[in-house]
Amino acid sequence: MKYIGHVLAHLRKDLRIEWRSRDSINGMLFFSLLVVVVFSLAFDPTAAVSRQISGGILWVALLFATVTALNQAWTREQNHQVLEAQRMAPAPASALFLGKAIANMLFVLVVEAILAPVFIVFYNLHVLGNAWLLALILPLGTWALVVNGTFFAVLGLRTRNRELLLPLLLLPISLPALLGMVEATTGVLTAQLDPLEINTWITQLAGYDLVFTIICILLFDTVLNAE
Repeated sequence: MKYIGHVLAHLRKDLRIEWRSRDSINGMLFFSLLVVVVFSLAFDPTAAVSRQISGGILWVALLFATVTALNQAWTREQNHQVLEAQRMAPAPASALFLGKAIANMLFVLVVEAILAPVFIVFYNLHVLGNAWLLALILPLGTWALVVNGTFFAVLGLRTRNRELLLPLLLLPISLPALLGMVEATTGVLTAQLDPLEINTWITQLAGYDLVFTIICILLFDTVLNAE
């Protein structure tokens, strides 16, 4: 319980700061809506091809939004030597990581909740498959991006071009998850995949999340205290 208390303390701190500033959510909304609008102008929303690529467009928008937020995830911790104080705190470093990752996850989910109706209207979408599966795919896919992005963002704190380093590290390592997100989402929206295939993609996403969450937790203490 004490460990969970540390995680919740870090989570409450990040949520309180974001509630006061709204920097991350505003930035994510701007970039994600920009991507959706640009693609809606480039493709005919009523065409069958647009519906087939709608899953990819949705995740491209969310990927840009996530990278925008994660680039600023640890910047706040550097103000007034807060990160240095957290290094010396008796709380486990992994609790800081989990609190930060869960906060980032919640920020992205808020953007998804706002983006989803806009996306449906712009692309004239009608979910032809089992819509409830999206309630599994979206959180699993979002966590795959957020957990790795939060980890790689702290790696870039000591680099000069951290805004460039994060996408360079995040995109290659997230390709298997991105493939699963796009295929599963498109399969639900268009009903062109049978339920067994969609369940396979969801299972692979869950396995990816579990493996990389464990790896990031185990390595975060070393990365945080590295000189």
